[in-house]
Amino acid sequence: MELRVLRYFLMIVQEKNISKASARLHVSQPTVSRQLKELEEELGTTLFERGNRTIQLTTDGDYFANQARQILSLTDKTLANIHQEKDISGSVYVGSAEARSMLTVAQAIGHLNQQHPHVQINLVSMDAADIHQHLMSGVFDFGVVMEPIDKHDYDFIRLPGESRWGLLVKNSDPLAQQATVSLADVAQTRLILPQQGGNARIHDLFGFEQADLNVVATYNLLYNASLLVSAGVGSALGLDGIINTNQSDLTFVPLSPRISSGSSLVWLKGQRLSAAAQELLAQIQRELTLTEN
Repeated sequence: MELRVLRYFLMIVQEKNISKASARLHVSQPTVSRQLKELEEELGTTLFERGNRTIQLTTDGDYFANQARQILSLTDKTLANIHQEKDISGSVYVGSAEARSMLTVAQAIGHLNQQHPHVQINLVSMDAADIHQHLMSGVFDFGVVMEPIDKHDYDFIRLPGESRWGLLVKNSDPLAQQATVSLADVAQTRLILPQQGGNARIHDLFGFEQADLNVVATYNLLYNASLLVSAGVGSALGLDGIINTNQSDLTFVPLSPRISSGSSLVWLKGQRLSAAAQELLAQIQRELTLTEN
């Protein structure tokens, strides 16, 4: 299986049409069709359902497309890091939860860019489960994850600062007029819950069983949850400092008693980091030293 064929395949996925994909690739349609047929024969499965004008992925095709994207992403990152100049260069991938402590990482990236302008940092927002998967597959170099989290597979650095939990509510909600909300208020609210950690994390942080709550939706990015709140779907349980509620129809009301979460920068134990990733890690450690002093 050649990388070139994977790129052909993903272009077909994107365009949903072999003719359009061929034009984008600057390759003849018969060549692309032949390569696709040979790929399906090699895999022993059908990747597309052919229609009159467009083609759709089969279940196997959808799975293979996700795997192909990871393979090419890892390949591109590896080649960029191997073909580096004398000055440190290459790509570093960081999966991140939404957290105030990303400011430390952002400052480190800024200083790294000044010293090594040929290093490209790629930030991808996602929850801890997806970050773990991408770290294990080698696509990501680092992850920024919210505590508590099992760090058995990781080396890690605790990042400074904590974020306070609370409810993101509509201004028209009576809870928006309160200085704080109680756990009893949360239990009686139509809730939009974070996906990260699921029921175990909700229980550890708040003492609730998710089944006992009125959960109307879940989210992995608080911005998307804020749109649900604005639409009147419910109130989002989340961390402060992520959504700017100024001049909006939303209010963040913190929990009382106070419940906060910190975050950590993690990377796989025993992982051999590229020169670019090592330099980012060193810069983050320097930022932390400056913060402590």
